[in-house]
Amino acid sequence: MQALSKIRRDRTARGALALAFGLVLAVSTTSAQVSSYGDKQMGDPASDHLPSVLSKATIVQKLNTQIPLNGEFRDETGKTVRMGDYFGKRPAILSLVYYNCPMLCSEELDGLVGALEMVKFKPGKDFDVIIVSIDPSETPEIAAKKKAFYLKRYGHPDTANGWHFLTGQQPAINALADATGFGYVRVPGPDGKLTQFAHASAIELVTPDGRLSQYYLGVEYSPKDLRLGLVEASEHKIGSPVDAIMTYCYHYDPMLNRHSLIVARVVQLGCLMTLLCLGGYMIVMFRRDRKHEKAMPVPNWKNVIG
Repeated sequence: MQALSKIRRDRTARGALALAFGLVLAVSTTSAQVSSYGDKQMGDPASDHLPSVLSKATIVQKLNTQIPLNGEFRDETGKTVRMGDYFGKRPAILSLVYYNCPMLCSEELDGLVGALEMVKFKPGKDFDVIIVSIDPSETPEIAAKKKAFYLKRYGHPDTANGWHFLTGQQPAINALADATGFGYVRVPGPDGKLTQFAHASAIELVTPDGRLSQYYLGVEYSPKDLRLGLVEASEHKIGSPVDAIMTYCYHYDPMLNRHSLIVARVVQLGCLMTLLCLGGYMIVMFRRDRKHEKAMPVPNWKNVIG
């Protein structure tokens, strides 16, 4: 009887633990489905369409397209430069971001630097890194701070001449964005002003004569693929389109989804309360069983054997 009782208790405990795990998973899933302000979004998986604001924030892969080499920008020192100043000898990695981006742009640059740390080629010698701000209000001073930060993170200060953080005016930015197929849309920031941008994340490899050789989408890049892409770009080869799995930089506005947010929070609270009650019940039951076992008389094994 004791063994049967113990088996039943074990089954009950296992069932309770399984239910507890399921509730934790449900709470985690619910939390993951509710984006807080400032989270990056990849669209609503429950729907068949993206938010309307992202309809123009796309990447159109325009392989073999010549980027405008006559576009004027300012580098991180404030010097006026032309895009063509960085071409003619070696390939380049091109990235369109904005330096005051609170979300995805930093992840994109982090991913790029992390991949380049494992690539034996060196900026300034084998290729150039060209980062261009899509925000015409940003200044060379901001660009200089970004360059210093990522150059330090890269860990090779001798490659500084291979890193170029540019700012420019709207016509030059638009021409470069159009050529690369980089779509973006101004969106309100936390203060309600149109100071931020919705856009997708991508880097492009460009041949020495300024033609788009390859696209890499997202914020993480394979060092092996990046190395091979640089080799092919240096040989003026044009790659193939990659799967268009977009990662978007876009602010979630809780005011637009207040009802859904409240419902999700209620579900989360209910799950947590159920989990706490179940945990308390399990503790009480285990303690009662232990007290019951201690109170039971110890069998006289001599009499049993005899």
